[in-house]
Amino acid sequence: MSRSLELNRASWDERAPLHAASKDYEVETFVADPGHLSEVVRFDLPRLGDIRGQRAVHLQCHIGTDTLSLARLGAEVSGLDFSAASLAQARRLAERCGTGIDYVESDVYQAAQVLPAGGFDLVYTGIGALCWLPSIERWASTVAALLKPGGRLFLRDGHPMLMAVNEEHEDRLQVEYPYFEHEAPTVFVSDQTYVDTDQALTHTETHEWNHGLGEVITALLRNGLRITGLQEHQSIPWEALPGQMALGDDGEWRLLEAPWRLPLSYTLQAIKE
Repeated sequence: MSRSLELNRASWDERAPLHAASKDYEVETFVADPGHLSEVVRFDLPRLGDIRGQRAVHLQCHIGTDTLSLARLGAEVSGLDFSAASLAQARRLAERCGTGIDYVESDVYQAAQVLPAGGFDLVYTGIGALCWLPSIERWASTVAALLKPGGRLFLRDGHPMLMAVNEEHEDRLQVEYPYFEHEAPTVFVSDQTYVDTDQALTHTETHEWNHGLGEVITALLRNGLRITGLQEHQSIPWEALPGQMALGDDGEWRLLEAPWRLPLSYTLQAIKE
């Protein structure tokens, strides 16, 4: 295991119970309301379309709220994550909701070794996932290995232009981090997670990598996928730039001033040829 993977896994193991207990992930709402969907999945419903009866896998599923939402839309879903603590929360949520979801513990790059290769109609990757992966080429190869011919990738993530902006400047947009993929990670040290909690983290160091939009598209094309949709959004589901954003009724955050200056997230779809 690489040092980066070890550090990141320890961080997500520690975050998992905090996220499950927070109001942000709406765990109790999922349990109380059988029709409830995560805000992330609701946002992309017009693009996601009818997935009833499809065999789907959610990569980097964390505590499973988006995974459960896909199951509630009628898909037969597997969830994969490298954090055992996250999967424990995901399994508990699925059990409380009476929903059968197959959860598998694995690094993303090993997904085709622990799940049926070529067995999926849909590979779903949700918001805030790709920055934890050092190689977008290896990710694209994994996606291609998992999909059936004609199967679809559905990706929504933070826009790489946003990820290059330093969020600590609350009075301006300042590009300080890499836009393009670099072998060396960007190292962050913080005892805070992104949900409302009074508990400080003890595993404070994490490693991240940005991947330019062209790099993502090129990697998918090289691995036999055809891009069928790409939409950039002026919103994102977390307060990515504190002090410069407002929360909308749809659970999405937008820039207060001149929102057209910066894409915040994007949705990409591709079909395996």
